[in-house]
Amino acid sequence: MPTQQLSHRQILLVLSGLMLGMLLASLDQTIVGTALPTIVGDLGSLNQYSWVVTAYILASTISTPLWGKLGDLYGRKPFFQFAIVLFLIGSVLCGISQNLDELIGFRALQGLGSGGLMVGALSIIGDIVPPRERGRYQGYMGGVFAFSSVIGPLIGGFFTDNLSWRWIFYVNLPLGAAALVVVAAVLPVAAARQSHRIDVEGAFLLAGWAGLLTIALTWGGTEYPWGSGTIVGLFAGGALLLVLFVLQERRAAEPIIPLSLFSNGIFNASAAMSFLVALGLFGAIVYVPLFLQVVHGVSATSSGLKLLPLMAGLLTASVASGQVISRIGRYRPFPIAGTLLMTIGMVGLSRIGIHTSYLRLALAMLVLGFGMGLIMPVLVLAVQNAVKPRDMGTATSGTMFFRNIGGSFGVAIFGTIFANGLAHWLPLELPASVHLGSKTAGALLRSSPKQLKLLPPRVHEGLIQAFAHSLHTVFLWAVPFGVLAFFVALLLREVPLRERHVGFADEVPSAGTS
Repeated sequence: MPTQQLSHRQILLVLSGLMLGMLLASLDQTIVGTALPTIVGDLGSLNQYSWVVTAYILASTISTPLWGKLGDLYGRKPFFQFAIVLFLIGSVLCGISQNLDELIGFRALQGLGSGGLMVGALSIIGDIVPPRERGRYQGYMGGVFAFSSVIGPLIGGFFTDNLSWRWIFYVNLPLGAAALVVVAAVLPVAAARQSHRIDVEGAFLLAGWAGLLTIALTWGGTEYPWGSGTIVGLFAGGALLLVLFVLQERRAAEPIIPLSLFSNGIFNASAAMSFLVALGLFGAIVYVPLFLQVVHGVSATSSGLKLLPLMAGLLTASVASGQVISRIGRYRPFPIAGTLLMTIGMVGLSRIGIHTSYLRLALAMLVLGFGMGLIMPVLVLAVQNAVKPRDMGTATSGTMFFRNIGGSFGVAIFGTIFANGLAHWLPLELPASVHLGSKTAGALLRSSPKQLKLLPPRVHEGLIQAFAHSLHTVFLWAVPFGVLAFFVALLLREVPLRERHVGFADEVPSAGTS
């Protein structure tokens, strides 16, 4: 990609294409949330609730390092365009899914495209904008994510209540077509690159490691006991693949995640923080719409509206922090404050129950969103400022990999916590006359929120109590991850943001070692 300084107008033209691509990927992280209880009620069981999200995040996770490396080696534009096409194919297939297994598989295909869109957009910004100015533009990208976080739940709820949940996937088609046109017209083409060898072995080992551990965390304690041969075998297989991956990266001519990145203290702190923040945040926040629709009894559309405080805090803090960072040239205070606020917000969520007022819930979501907005624009910016330009895409995708793997593990872990909570509380809260045999329990867990309202009053009340207790546990377990993220944020070192581009052969300021 070009390294010359572009004018503000040229950057905005390129940014418009990147924002459309980012909107596609980020919209599908949020539009599904309010529709998910209905989707799972129509196609499957609440025991598989988390898999619709996990498949998307996991596929995005395992593909981001490969997308980043391909962009570094051969130029970002063609792969960004291909990622859009792949994402749209996955969207169509999701919309026509006839069972939950099909939907989960096609969500994984969507996730593969999403990984290319996100790492491509952030890497291209790193190519065309000096670090000192990059905070402003990455703040805009954070604003896109925040905007999609606002509009996504609303659109998802509206389509679910008034049309069909399938339209939450079909709506991607006009957006994707517009993104393809804009990207083709405005995105600069990279200079010709020489042939390189892609680390295919590393990519497969990385995918296998992440996949086995996610499956183990999802099945453990629900499908199989934690000490069973299946779960132990999955963990052992994942550990083995991780060791093989490290060995492969040590000998690969062009590793997919260069181990030298881990000698960079800023990369280590940013990666660890990304992992912890996403684990606590994405894992827990998936369950807020379920809480609103089942426990508070609101519609899908209304649950989207009630998420607005979270998204408003995210949008405000993301854009504002990007602007301030560009103005003062410092980034370290923002993730420290952000992780502290995020933890406080999680504590607030962990204290909600059946009789909690919406005002208290909204305040907790606002604080959580504001904290997240202070963190999001900083971590990628800090890493890009601390590595050589030739490693820009790899370092960006590496940071995103740890964020996404944290989200994937978080959804899996909290899905297990939720399922175990229901298994514990349903027999205690339902009337003694309701016998929870496998057939009865399965029928309850396959019901949509609308169907649950039609249950006899005493059964419905017990079900709400069981859901409330289970979701309380989910939110409570998110708090320690926020605390850990705060202490990691204290370790993030500050390196002055560069005010000009440097060539691929130039060095960057030393970031220290960890």
